[in-house]
Amino acid sequence: MKNVLISGASIAGTSLAYWLRRHGFTVTVVERAPAVREGGYKVDIRGAALDVIGRMGLTGAVTARATGMRVATHYDRKGRPLATMDADLFGGRTGDDVEIMRGDLNDLLYDLTRDDVEYLFGDSVTAIADDGLVTFEHAAPRRFDLVVGADGMRSNVRRIAFGEDAGFVRDLGYYISICTVPNTLGLDREEAVHASPGRTANVYSTGRDGDAKALFMWASQPLAYDHRDVGHQKDLLTEAMSGAEWEVPALLGAVRGADDFYFDSVSQVHMDQWSKGRVVLVGDAAYCASPASGQGTSLAIVGAYVLAGELARGGGAAGYEREMREFVRVNQELGPANVKGMVIGSRLALWIQMRMLKLLPYLPGKEKVVERVAGAIHRAAVAISLKNYME
Repeated sequence: MKNVLISGASIAGTSLAYWLRRHGFTVTVVERAPAVREGGYKVDIRGAALDVIGRMGLTGAVTARATGMRVATHYDRKGRPLATMDADLFGGRTGDDVEIMRGDLNDLLYDLTRDDVEYLFGDSVTAIADDGLVTFEHAAPRRFDLVVGADGMRSNVRRIAFGEDAGFVRDLGYYISICTVPNTLGLDREEAVHASPGRTANVYSTGRDGDAKALFMWASQPLAYDHRDVGHQKDLLTEAMSGAEWEVPALLGAVRGADDFYFDSVSQVHMDQWSKGRVVLVGDAAYCASPASGQGTSLAIVGAYVLAGELARGGGAAGYEREMREFVRVNQELGPANVKGMVIGSRLALWIQMRMLKLLPYLPGKEKVVERVAGAIHRAAVAISLKNYME
């Protein structure tokens, strides 16, 4: 099993391509986009994922591209500051945890692999036969020993191999939208947040980006929409945030002109098995933990490392699942709990949260409060013992 096709030049896909090549596999990556995706939102690398990054020789490069975020400030509807907190505490980061823009991390991973991995951009898989013959939208059919779906929560490979209506995606009851907007607030490595019952708006600018990112999250019943109809998705966002004050109306106006608009449910992927025949899934395609978990990127990095190592060692998909199952379970548990702290359901709960954040610097035993915020994420991030597959 030496000839592998990876669908998706994602964090999981490019990480897996690197490790498979290290183990001597021939690797092809097919990606629907015309190039490795740039931009995106900021992501965290924690715990075991930091160890993997170190084994890839990327610690220095990742640290150099860290966002450099300093503070996060909550504002009321009239723009008055309510509470300011350290950016690492706001993001649940401790110790050596690193925050980086998703596009920057993907660039680093792509640079590691571009010379000895074949990339097919602007194409996608249309069928996978039992004998490994893969057909594409544009390229000629080719045969592979293994096909890996690293193509996200709405995985095309998963749909082909496991079925259209398998029900693996579980909605947590919220939606999220992110895009680039002008930095009209003049933010300098800052996050500005406004929360109202059932919805939150957050705009931030990093030390590496002249623009800003606007992030919206809100509670909602399932919405019906075409994932290709961006205009309708922007309408749904505008409707969801209608009546919100602070800078929200101006941000929604800027969203209309954004060309990197992202919109989806806050969901998780739960599967009884991550492989079927010649197909195996990694990252969000297999075990999306949701953006609320703060661990999606770390799961992708660790999952790619373990999958490649088990394939090389002879453990195969079964060994990969055995090593990853508990790690995935613990990290997925973060999502439903965290999202309730990101989108507050009532005015009273909001008032209590703002008071706590404002008083936090002066509270005795504040370390215990910080531990409650960051401790669960840290414990989940280190909940796996990584093998050294290169020995």
